[in-house]
Amino acid sequence: MTHVRAVGLPRWLFVPAALGATLVLLPLVAMVLRVPWTDFPALVTGASAQEALWLSLRTSATSTVLCVLLGVPLAMVLARTSFRGQAVLRSLVLLPLVLPPVVGGIALLYTFGRRGLLGESLEVLGIQVAFTTAAVVLAQTFVALPFLVLSLEGSLRTAGERYDVVAASLGASPTTVFRRVTLPLTLPGLVSGAVLAFARALGEFGATITFAGSLEGVTRTLPLEVYLLRESDPDGAVALSLLLVVVAIAVIGATRQGRVPR
Repeated sequence: MTHVRAVGLPRWLFVPAALGATLVLLPLVAMVLRVPWTDFPALVTGASAQEALWLSLRTSATSTVLCVLLGVPLAMVLARTSFRGQAVLRSLVLLPLVLPPVVGGIALLYTFGRRGLLGESLEVLGIQVAFTTAAVVLAQTFVALPFLVLSLEGSLRTAGERYDVVAASLGASPTTVFRRVTLPLTLPGLVSGAVLAFARALGEFGATITFAGSLEGVTRTLPLEVYLLRESDPDGAVALSLLLVVVAIAVIGATRQGRVPR
């Protein structure tokens, strides 16, 4: 039996890899060292902290559902069709990845605000979006949607269309092919994209404070609570920052444990 020799990595690669890992981990270690551990339980179980955490989890889950409902069709259109202006559309959809979040918040404000593009019509119908919990969800969806689209589009291109073509040649309708063939094949990419979207929504700050403000119990998510505590209660800000990190790690870790194998 012939053994295939594994191809090793160049040793010099480990140096920048170690530097990169240090760049990410060192600030987290520094934060952990500053946590007032004796007061930690009281700091993270305070009423305002719990309310902010619950609001963050609730709005992040809602925005993730919206990302899936809107992002899956969008990724399918980008990956499986070809039309004029497609490259421009892809660039615009991915724009929130590089756009400063506060700019996104201003754009949302001029769209759904009281004097915004759609806000005036919504105001006539008695619907106010800006500075409400719905505004938090919209801001989170705006910044998180590209993460799901990018992940799923990559999975769709990697999977190819050969199984879709076989199913269609056997008489399956486009909807059946999408539901029974395409989605199961790209499920790992969809799950990864949804987790990234949830994590991004959980940490959203700039667009939220610009578009939704910071009203306790309504729009003040955990990142906003951390920001407000930074000046008045540094120990509380550090404790809540660690809580946010722990929640994000738990979400990513739980998803990787339940990852669907290819």
